[in-house]
Amino acid sequence: MHVLNTLSRTLLLLIVSLSIALSTVMTAQAETPSTGWLKNPAHPPLSTRIVLTGSTNADANTFDGFLEVQLNDDWKTYWRTPGEGGIAPSFDWQASENIKDITWHWPAPQRFDLLGIDTLGYKGHVIFPLTFTAENIQKPVNIKGKVTVSSCTTVCVLTDYPIDFTVTPAALKTDSQALHLFAQGMSNVPQPSPLIEALSVIWDENAQLVEITAKKTTGWQTPDVLIDGSTDAVQDTFFSVPNIQVTGNTLRARFDASSWMGTPELSDETLNVTFLDDSFIAEHASTAKRGIATSPSPPSFFTAVLFAVLGGLILNIMPCVLPVLGMKLSSVVSAQGLEKSQIRRQFIASAMGILFSFWVIAALISTLKLTGHAFGWGIQFQSPLFIGVMVAVTAIFAANMLGLFEIRLPSTANTWLASKGDNSYAGHFTQGMFATLLATPCSAPFLGTAIAFALTTNYLMLFVIFTALAFGMAMPWLLVAAMPSIAQRLPKPGHWMNRLKVTFGVMMLATSVWLMSLLQSHFSLGWVATIVVVATMIFLWRTSSVYGRKTTVIVSALAMVLLVVGIVTASLTASKWASPLPADHTWEKLSSAQISHHVAQGKIVFVDVTADWCITCKANKIGVLLQEPVYSALNGQNIIRMQGDWTSPSDSVTQYLQRHGRYGVPFNIVYGPNAPNGIPLPVILSNDAVLNAIKLAQGTSYE
Repeated sequence: MHVLNTLSRTLLLLIVSLSIALSTVMTAQAETPSTGWLKNPAHPPLSTRIVLTGSTNADANTFDGFLEVQLNDDWKTYWRTPGEGGIAPSFDWQASENIKDITWHWPAPQRFDLLGIDTLGYKGHVIFPLTFTAENIQKPVNIKGKVTVSSCTTVCVLTDYPIDFTVTPAALKTDSQALHLFAQGMSNVPQPSPLIEALSVIWDENAQLVEITAKKTTGWQTPDVLIDGSTDAVQDTFFSVPNIQVTGNTLRARFDASSWMGTPELSDETLNVTFLDDSFIAEHASTAKRGIATSPSPPSFFTAVLFAVLGGLILNIMPCVLPVLGMKLSSVVSAQGLEKSQIRRQFIASAMGILFSFWVIAALISTLKLTGHAFGWGIQFQSPLFIGVMVAVTAIFAANMLGLFEIRLPSTANTWLASKGDNSYAGHFTQGMFATLLATPCSAPFLGTAIAFALTTNYLMLFVIFTALAFGMAMPWLLVAAMPSIAQRLPKPGHWMNRLKVTFGVMMLATSVWLMSLLQSHFSLGWVATIVVVATMIFLWRTSSVYGRKTTVIVSALAMVLLVVGIVTASLTASKWASPLPADHTWEKLSSAQISHHVAQGKIVFVDVTADWCITCKANKIGVLLQEPVYSALNGQNIIRMQGDWTSPSDSVTQYLQRHGRYGVPFNIVYGPNAPNGIPLPVILSNDAVLNAIKLAQGTSYE
């Protein structure tokens, strides 16, 4: 009996001890179900664990947890789309029981560049939130499998960690520390944001690139954009580091696309677009639509400088510079009989005048940028004061060339108006300066790219680009300065010089008349007419004083004949015996909202941003827009024509230009169902460029 009692007590004690031990284990499991930290002796820098939070959703049969990875030193692991190298972490859970699915939530990654290879991933410590879906949350779940983590420094290592533990999700109790870590991980997972508007994804098959356009209502700081997707076509495509441009609140990102499988085809594929901007993260899914990418890659600094030099050089042959050809050539003519050193100094003085003018423009634009005002190429012609000064100066130049008066000041005074063509270096300096100011109504090829780069960079680079523009425009002057024999090879001075100066004077007088016409945008017709009448009377008075009444009568008669010829020619061009220019198109006022509305209705929108003082705009209009076949194409039933007038300051037009990375006119762009972001046209239009853009925007090819 004693032995029996002893055995009974021993058995009871054993049962109690086992119960306590089992209770302790169950309690620990209920508090923090976890694998504990897992290490692989073959790769000590990395450790990982899976932790369940205890949070469950009985209706959805789901429960939460996370995979936590700790990386030492410079070791990194990877995002779901690792980039050019690396492998994303994975969990092979197929051996699990009562598990239907495991959903990964991916925190926003960092960009890493290793030996020129761009990758996306994490360094130090990262938490991957997991959502487990059970077949039946009320029954035990065996989570069994293998977690594989790729980690790299200068070498890469794939490390496996076996996972095997069993829980009953419905019986789990929440753990505050685990919930905190889970919430911390989820806070780094990008989600759709109401701050992102007007998201557009364009797949440009011809250029093999994806263009993302998005607006952030609070503006962008230092944005980065990532794209990936779950379909085979997207996963087989490699996307380059994007070229990103930000204009106002609008971001444009362009990704070159390539695939080892051949030519990518991403039309109608769903892409995940992830935005990273300081502390802001967001992710939106969007369908790639076939279209034409519109945002050019920003040029490099050296490309911008080269374009600036070429643009400045081409300015010399643009229509707006032709009226000041007289000032330039008069210097060459007057160089006859001078020593080479004198010729060299005169032309260097003119080149310095060009440089000084570009620096003045750069300083003006910098001031406007600092004060938050609108700025752009040629905006000084929006000022009636500037136009008035230029009218006066060009009229003085014209009168001086025509011999109506000569400016004589004491030798001790440096006159900035001296332009007689003598040894006054100030005069040559002034000629170069005003040649530049009168050239700014024109936009030349390459000029727009250089100007856009200059106006979106820092102030030092702005002055560098404008210096390059000045060098390009001054290149002919510098060529003569380097080889003065060019000027000396002209015919010897004689009566032909006076006739040539008169011709140049008439050209300059025509420039004054053109500038005077620009004042109609700022003053009433009565005031402009009064100024013209007064100026004409002064001109005729000086002509009579210098050349006599007979010459004045001849000049007046000639002017009247030219006026009558002009009127008759205009009437003939409106008759059936000539090939007249048709009436201008009817234009709607530029409106970005209306552009989107019309495109949504399947229409084509042709936008023309112009100004009365822009001679390139006039040349485009007369040479292309009012000529067949473009004229008829723009009158098509499905075409909407919109015009932005930049003759006078306009915040809406300025903002529209800047949203498209432009800072001057002309600017023409075509929108359509196949090009919702628009197809910008070249500065100097051609029939093919306009017609091709219309057909592409409509979704048809151009033959």
